[in-house]
Amino acid sequence: MRYSQAISLTALNNKKIIIIAAPSGSGKTTLVKRLLAAKDNLAFSISACTRTPRQGELHGKDYYFYDKDTFVRMIEEDAFVEWEMVYAGKYYGTLKEELERIWALDKYPLIDIDVMGALSVRDKYRDICLTIFIEAPSIEVLRERLIARGTETPQTLEERISKAVDELKVAPEFDKIIINDDLERATEALLQNVESFLNE
Repeated sequence: MRYSQAISLTALNNKKIIIIAAPSGSGKTTLVKRLLAAKDNLAFSISACTRTPRQGELHGKDYYFYDKDTFVRMIEEDAFVEWEMVYAGKYYGTLKEELERIWALDKYPLIDIDVMGALSVRDKYRDICLTIFIEAPSIEVLRERLIARGTETPQTLEERISKAVDELKVAPEFDKIIINDDLERATEALLQNVESFLNE
């Protein structure tokens, strides 16, 4: 289930957006943190979701955590650039006001998002986006990383693996694909791609 809303590109000027997506367990979060630490002209775009916060996660810092009723009301109020039910009953979305907040700081939004959400944002802001897909070396490595997290039940583990297989099929639609088989190499590739895009 997906909601799309046409976004006018008037008055965007030279604004740009960096979008990074990956199957769960690909190491995306670590790479995003490294990129933000290295580039002070980027700002993290905080996504909204309806899942329960993990240990240490804070509302307004890691995500905007909402209950389902509030999230659905915000959909009806056209508050999102995109939203999606990523897993059964769990909504995620990118708030319009979050992009505007970052642009107002004269920075570039860095959107860390699920794969289909990334393509949805790209479709609305195609001319000003760089989309990057982070990929684990293999599904076997992905499974090992998810198990190592210690946050998955057998059921959610299989859900994430199944979803990852589907997401890998659309990886070629992204501007760049980075295979995270070595963290230092992946970080360098990410930095180079982002710097090249921002300097265009």
